[in-house]
Amino acid sequence: MTFSYSQISHYLRCPRSYRHHYLDGWREKETRAAMPFGRCFEKALESLFKGEDCGATFFREWSAYREAPLEFKNGETWDRLLHQGIRLLERFARDNRINVPDPEHNLQLKVVRDLPNENEFLAYIDAIGELDGPRCVIDWKSTSARYAEAPQGLLSLDPQLICYSWITGISEVAFVVFVRKNQPEIQYLRTSISEQQRQEFGHLVATTIDQIEAAQFPSHSGIRFPQNGCVSCANLGLCLGDQKLIDAHLIRTPGGNDLAWLDELVD
Repeated sequence: MTFSYSQISHYLRCPRSYRHHYLDGWREKETRAAMPFGRCFEKALESLFKGEDCGATFFREWSAYREAPLEFKNGETWDRLLHQGIRLLERFARDNRINVPDPEHNLQLKVVRDLPNENEFLAYIDAIGELDGPRCVIDWKSTSARYAEAPQGLLSLDPQLICYSWITGISEVAFVVFVRKNQPEIQYLRTSISEQQRQEFGHLVATTIDQIEAAQFPSHSGIRFPQNGCVSCANLGLCLGDQKLIDAHLIRTPGGNDLAWLDELVD
């Protein structure tokens, strides 16, 4: 089997939800505008590093969703996201803090690591380049709110960055966060991942895969008022046996595990 960071984190969050998604083939309907926006924006970033007109690329890609039935939040609209995306691309180009040598090979890298029992771990890395000089693994993020930067060292605990450091062997990692708001902002967040962290993550991957292969899929309820993690889970309708919720948020596809790698392209 092929595993990914999305799969491991999904299982750790709720094994029952993992089974619904990866084995039973239930997929969340793409209704939130932020999901296609993020993909369109990443394609624009790729065109920027290739010396193309990134604004034109973003407009072309985002225009495909102009009439789509998307859900917008916080007063957002298709036009507003278009303008925010263009302004973020302009600011990013002015900042000129990221260098990606040989963009044909260092953008959207497919990295595979062999695991025991003929399994493998697959990751798609947004970029390997330079942030203010040092070489590092870079992951693009688009969001409506700033990422927390305190206390110092907090970023080094992010499991996705630890995963990317583990699979590439590169200790320096970074998030470049594109914050969609009235005054668009970009955060350049870099940290170092230790060898011990990489080893611990490898052990976590191994033990999690053992549980998956043993077909252990207990439910992990996220209901504990006032924090209700289950409420935001697309699979809530399956756990409740609520057909209306299922129809509203999910679609059923065959061969769920064959499509697992696609989750690496979505933040």
